[in-house]
Amino acid sequence: MNQYVGHMDAVDHARAQWAEGRPDVDTTGMEVVARLMRLASLVGRRHDDALAGHGLTTGEFEVLAALRRVDRPLRAREVATLTSSPGATSTKRLDRLADAGLVERRTFERDRRGVLVTLSEAGRALVDEVFPQHAARELALLTDLSADERARLAALLARVLATAERA
Repeated sequence: MNQYVGHMDAVDHARAQWAEGRPDVDTTGMEVVARLMRLASLVGRRHDDALAGHGLTTGEFEVLAALRRVDRPLRAREVATLTSSPGATSTKRLDRLADAGLVERRTFERDRRGVLVTLSEAGRALVDEVFPQHAARELALLTDLSADERARLAALLARVLATAERA
């Protein structure tokens, strides 16, 4: 039984089933990783549903948010790097956002091969409207944790993420 929520969750059930069928396999990693994956899926669906109401996908919002955070024009490849997206995916998102009037592209005057991307006024207004809602959804998931617990969890997850990124 899960000691934190007082009942067995889906991960506890899966581990119990594995313990019966394959008691030789250590499934303690599932306690964290399977829960992270399930949480990511649930949060992702909530974000997707909320963003769809604004005509955006999560990936498109990530592009707009990256441009808003840095608050300067970016090369298309910088957008791909900031959003951890393959170049082709980033290009497709930028095409859709440009068609929607949310970003503007311009070529470098000197070299005409490079493209700079910037938020349009409509894109900036949309991010400024949507981002506080996005942040509030994430914070709402953490209301059962104290500020200290949130900080410890964030630090631990940062360590796990660093390990995963090095692998």
